Amino acid sequence: MRVIAGEFRSRRLRAVPGRETRPTPDRLREALFNILQPRIEGCVFLDAYAGTGAVGIEAVSRGAASAILIEKSPQAVAVIEDNVRSLGIETRCRVVRGSVRLFLPRYPADIVFLDPPYDQPKEYELGLQILGDTAPSLVIVQHHAKQHLPETPGAMTRFRILTQGENCLSFYRPDDGRP
Repeated sequence: MRVIAGEFRSRRLRAVPGRETRPTPDRLREALFNILQPRIEGCVFLDAYAGTGAVGIEAVSRGAASAILIEKSPQAVAVIEDNVRSLGIETRCRVVRGSVRLFLPRYPADIVFLDPPYDQPKEYELGLQILGDTAPSLVIVQHHAKQHLPETPGAMTRFRILTQGENCLSFYRPDDGRP
């Protein structure tokens, strides 16, 4: 796994051994950040269920002012901290060890990336419920192509879906009444 573009382009990132985490594939991460590029400069980016931290680190590499990486697995947190340290971006990345339920409401961000384990649908419901109450300017949810997500969770509306193989990215914004 590597950083795709930006300041840390081509730098290698450590992965969590085993199958506990499911890193976002490089190709999907590249497509995501090609879409986000006009919005990423100077933003606060939150990566919930961060796994290796690759998505949040990619955001910083491409110009985000800072990234908040929330992960509850101690093994994954150690990998994230090592990846952040290896790039020298400790002041630009805040690694939070704990549950999304507890920490997601505590950290406001411009862009939120939500990527729970595919086999835990309750985590999707929980994350969308929390974010639907606060409606950040942009929320992206990575999910399996066969998984149904709501069109309008809380005060947000889905406005785009990107599918690559079995992976999907659903994009949500605050509901402003547009069709």
